[in-house]
Amino acid sequence: MENSKRRFLKGTCALLAGATGATLLTTVNAAESAKAEAEIKYAMVHDESKCIGCRACEVACREVNEVPEGVSRIEILQTGPFGEYPNQFYHFSRKSCQHCEDAPCVNVCPTGAAFIDKETGIVSVDAWKCVGCQYCIAACPYQVRFINPVTHAADKCDFCRETNLAQGKQPACVAACPTKALVFGNLKDSTSEIVQVLRANPTQRAKVALGTRPKLFRILAKSGEVVL
Repeated sequence: MENSKRRFLKGTCALLAGATGATLLTTVNAAESAKAEAEIKYAMVHDESKCIGCRACEVACREVNEVPEGVSRIEILQTGPFGEYPNQFYHFSRKSCQHCEDAPCVNVCPTGAAFIDKETGIVSVDAWKCVGCQYCIAACPYQVRFINPVTHAADKCDFCRETNLAQGKQPACVAACPTKALVFGNLKDSTSEIVQVLRANPTQRAKVALGTRPKLFRILAKSGEVVL
């Protein structure tokens, strides 16, 4: 009887030790994973004072990412003219995915097709998982998602994650901009150009009151960049 008790206690201790070890291992792995996730957080700045509305970014995005006609990952919105003739000017703003840190589109997706890439912080879409329910389109407060007429899946800007970025290049829109109005980089790198730009300029982000924590920043336009 005593031997049976001893065997039982030994077995119980072994199980507890194993469970504790597994818990510790899980905790360590989670900490290491969190550390890895924190190394890169990509973001973009659109300097409206430099944007001339040429739409080279739209063309480059469509070509590199094979975006079909009739839909667009990027739109340059023109407002104006402002002022009195002959001193009139236009403003140009960018409409595209904000790459929210707390993304409503990801939160509502029933299949996991919408996700935040752990390595880069980029909000992306697995087209093969998408069932076209359009929940993400309805949830996005920035109205930037659409159904791709070729893949029949939700689509949007992904900072060229699967094209240029995968090849070590800048996103197509950044590379194509003739006035360097777009700056892309890692917010976690204190020496990066984007961090220097953000430190040197006052910026705004869209609908921050919603708590989405968008990573598309804008330097507000100044009068006179395009004069009639």
